[in-house]
Amino acid sequence: MNNSKKTIFSGIQPSGNLHLGNYLGAIKQWVEMQNDYNCIFCVVDYHAITVPQDPKILSEKVIEVAKIYLASGIDPKKSIIFRQSDIKEHTELAWILNCTSARMSDLENMTQYKDKAAKQANVGVGLFDYPVLMAADILLYDTDVVPVGEDQIQHVELARDLAKRFNNQFGPTFKIPEYKIRKESARIMGLDDPTKKMSKSAPSENNYIALTDDPDKAAQKIMRAITDSGSEIKLDWASKPGISNLLTIYSLLTDKKISEIEAEFAGRGYGEFKAKLAEIVKNFLTNFQKKSKVISNNKVCDILEKGARKLQKQAQKKIETVKTKLGI
Repeated sequence: MNNSKKTIFSGIQPSGNLHLGNYLGAIKQWVEMQNDYNCIFCVVDYHAITVPQDPKILSEKVIEVAKIYLASGIDPKKSIIFRQSDIKEHTELAWILNCTSARMSDLENMTQYKDKAAKQANVGVGLFDYPVLMAADILLYDTDVVPVGEDQIQHVELARDLAKRFNNQFGPTFKIPEYKIRKESARIMGLDDPTKKMSKSAPSENNYIALTDDPDKAAQKIMRAITDSGSEIKLDWASKPGISNLLTIYSLLTDKKISEIEAEFAGRGYGEFKAKLAEIVKNFLTNFQKKSKVISNNKVCDILEKGARKLQKQAQKKIETVKTKLGI
């Protein structure tokens, strides 16, 4: 890695269906950062097992997520792509942070834990503790910047707190990471409820457009998307969340400013606007899926293994430093 560049770490769980919100809110941003940062992108399979998973499907999803990274433009010559479970130091550091720096009160206050726990009858310890594993993911590689959506800021703040506590007790060991939000893509909302975030775990598939959706089916979802009263094509999250969400998607897929789109559709109705956006989404998915289909599973496995090998020494060195300071 280039020592003159800052390091970025981020990852996505191989569970559910990755959707347009994941792409626009995270992966597209990662692609644009590759030339300016040392980028480490992980398929976080240990995070996925905080809720029940079918082993066969989980294994397939690891490959699927890595293909999505590659089809989106993540270049293994510029960035490191790897599978979390291939480097044992992630879980080792998480346990050490559990014992030295993490507090029950930290984890009890995690918004995502509360949301997910409310949907389960028997909540596993892993679901409660996974923010510490996320902190370990970040701190293991001396990460400078973590690109996140608004709902993940709390997790980066925890990583900062854990690093500071460890450093204060045992001496300088971890970098204190910062978070970076891309404002215009910070919230891609559900097509069926634009007041809530687009989610791959949503009960209705009309909430999201999966990156694996049939392009024609995706276009239909856009046409059915919830809009607002009136007919003006205008960004106004307070009074027009439906059309504001669609405008954001349009802008990010075309790289057009929202003001340009508003001017283009001035005096035209929602139907015409949604028809155009449906066409844009259909074309995007068609091209994206063509790129994904030509990437073989063997190639993906090779890239993941090489990525883990590149990081292994760095992970081992950090753990050795941490253990020495603990007297282990």
